[in-house]
This record gives sequence, structure tokens and C-alpha cells, in this order.
Amino acid sequence: MSEPAIHAMGLSKLFTLGVFDRRALHEEITYWWHRIRGRNPLDYMGKIKANTNTYQDGNKLWALKDITFSVHQGEVLGVIGRNGAGKSTLLKILGRITAPTHGEAIINGRVGSLLEVGTGFHPELTGRENIYMNGTILGMKKKEVDRKLDEIVAFSEMEKFIETPVKRYSSGMYVRLAFAVAAHMEPEILLVDEVLAVGDMEFQKKCLGKMQDVSESGRTILFVSHNMPAITRLCSKAILLDKGRITMEGDAEDVVSRYVARSLGSSAVREWAEKDAPGEHGIKLRSISILDMNGQPTGSLDIRNKIKIRIFYEISVAELRFRCAVNFHTQGVCAFTAVEPVEHIHHQKGCYETEIDIPGNIFAEGEYLVTIGIFASRGKKLRYCWAVDAVAFMIYDTIEGGSARGDYAEGFGGVMRPLLQWRKKYIG
Repeated sequence: MSEPAIHAMGLSKLFTLGVFDRRALHEEITYWWHRIRGRNPLDYMGKIKANTNTYQDGNKLWALKDITFSVHQGEVLGVIGRNGAGKSTLLKILGRITAPTHGEAIINGRVGSLLEVGTGFHPELTGRENIYMNGTILGMKKKEVDRKLDEIVAFSEMEKFIETPVKRYSSGMYVRLAFAVAAHMEPEILLVDEVLAVGDMEFQKKCLGKMQDVSESGRTILFVSHNMPAITRLCSKAILLDKGRITMEGDAEDVVSRYVARSLGSSAVREWAEKDAPGEHGIKLRSISILDMNGQPTGSLDIRNKIKIRIFYEISVAELRFRCAVNFHTQGVCAFTAVEPVEHIHHQKGCYETEIDIPGNIFAEGEYLVTIGIFASRGKKLRYCWAVDAVAFMIYDTIEGGSARGDYAEGFGGVMRPLLQWRKKYIG
């Protein structure tokens, strides 16, 4: 096997919390006076600025701690985690913007990075001049930049503004040009931070398609994003960072499922021991599972595919009449509730299993929490079980077609996204 494109070994980064702010001349003089006398200026300056909370003596933060992983040529690695988990710090180390406190990383190939809006742009230079400057920084000759210039400008859709100083660009215009430069300069390794969120939906689709093309051409991508659907459809592998450490590494869908489950407080499979199982009046709920079209438990599902929900419960009293219901919540609202149309009489004690099939192209992209209810409503009304937010799953849309989105790339509201039949005919 060839050498990895990126091999990180024990990367760690330590920061001292608090900002020591010397803005006035007398503060600068005081600082250097204590330095000359062999004192620690922070002991004295900290007292002067105590009420501003700009310096916290002794506070240390490990932004990264013992990060070890490898990325092989042509792989797309997603890096996910909460804000402050260390994702951007990792990319800045790999992009040689900052040095690690401990550890090392071996990079085999030329690196192109897009870490934040406008990184590497000079505000006084025009868009065209910044393209040449970035190409030079990446080690390209002028002839190489000349050959790529028209393609970069066309991709960014910035033809009208290419001679305008970038200080007059909006954040979205920055992103368009910066991504176009980074993606078209043919780096062997491309580092992309959470910048696509600034662009509009149509441009995001172009960027994802371009990154797919870059990876298929044998180049390597590290992609940091909070857009879980983008991670699952673009990345083959992913790592989950939490408080500066890797807590999971593996298949992108598996890592995203775990992250979504942790964020929502629920997973795709929930099981209860007999003593802890919810339920009363002779019924105990033992397990709930979210299954894909192949019957495998998963927390990440393609919008086009069928979803199956399996409910397993135990009955200790014969001749019970009841029905099951499921409720789906997302973004604080109810997407819909499904109820068994008939209350069945369960003549025997024992274990029962109920399955629900949900067709593809029903849910919109997003995370969903599932509540399970078991109750009787005919005659004597009785609630046997109500498990709130028992399981969770995530739906991601596809850029391959076949969903209600089609080739429409702009904003798409709503929590439901059914694929409807459209008919059109000429009547003139």
C-alpha cells in the first residue's frame, strides 16, 4: 500500500486562555518595565485589568490531545464535532498555519486550504490579482495560473466583479472566489473548513460536486462541516472530535449516526432491561429500532429509501386490546403522527413485534425524534406506554436525483418532502 497522503501522530495543541490586552502606551511601558525588572508582567497587569476578564491566570486548554489518524490518497475524510471540539485547529495545523505543541504530521503532497472566508486574500487587491497571489503561494507558475484563470472565474460566477478589490466583496462573494481558487489550483490535498454554509444552495451543490470530482481524480480532501447530510454523501470515512480527542473513527454514516444520536440524546436503537422497561397495566416496551431498507439498524438514511420502525414489547396479561402510535418531531414541531387503524385484541401473553414501513421521499432533510405510544381508546381509555423521544434518525437528501428536489438546488422549506406526480400538457 502506498504512503498515506496525511499521517498525523499524537498531534496536540495547548492554548493559554485569556487575552492580555495592551492598547495604551502606558500599559505597554508598564509591561516592559516589569519584564526588565525580572518580574512576570501578567501578575501585575492582571491586577490592573482584573475587572475586564481579559486575562485568566493559569488557565490552559488542550484544543487537541493525542490526535492520530491516516488519510490515504483519494479519500475524503469528514471531520465532525461540536463547536470548540478542535476541528478548525486540526486543519490549521495540517495547513501549516499554526504549529502543534506536541506530535507531528507527515503531509505527502501540495496542500490547498480553504479554512475561513477570505483566508489568504489581500483586501486591497482585485479578485484577479488575488487569484494570482494564491496560485503563487501554492507554488504554481504564472503560466499554470493563466491556464486555469478562466475556469476559476467561470466557476465562481464572479465575472462582473473580478476587477473589483475584494474588500468590497460580500461574505458569499468571498466564498465563491476562495473555493474556486482552492479547488482549481490542483492541490494533492484540499482542506475545507465550514465555509460552504455561507454560500447559497446552488453554489453549495456546485462545491460538493467539485469536491467529488477532486476526490475521484485521486486527490485527498479533509472536510470539516456541521452539515451532516453533506458529510454522509461526500465522505467515505469520518472522525468525531470531542474536547480535542478522537472519540470515533470509521465509516461516515456510522460516525454521523453516533454524533446525531449523542446530539439528540437518542440513538437509532433503544433497548430496556425488564426492570427498567417503560409501561404499565400488563405491557412492557422492550426495544425500538430504526431499520434501513435491508433491515439493518441505522441512524442515517437516504431520503429516497424506505424506513422501517420495529417495536418489540411484552404482554403479561391476556386479552388486552390496544393499538400503537408513532410521532415524529423535528425542529421543535410535529412532522406527523401515525396510528394503527385498528385496536387488536392480544389473546395470549408473551412477546409481540410491530413493524411500520414508511416509504421513501416522505421526510425532508434533518434530524427526527420518534415517540412511541401504546394505548386503548375504544371503551375503557387507557395509556399503557408512552416513550418520548425514544429513538432518533437523520435524513439526508441526494445530489444524484430521484428525490423531490430534482435538480432544484435552492432553499427547500418544510419538514415533509413527498415526491409527487406532476403532469403537464399543452392546451393552446
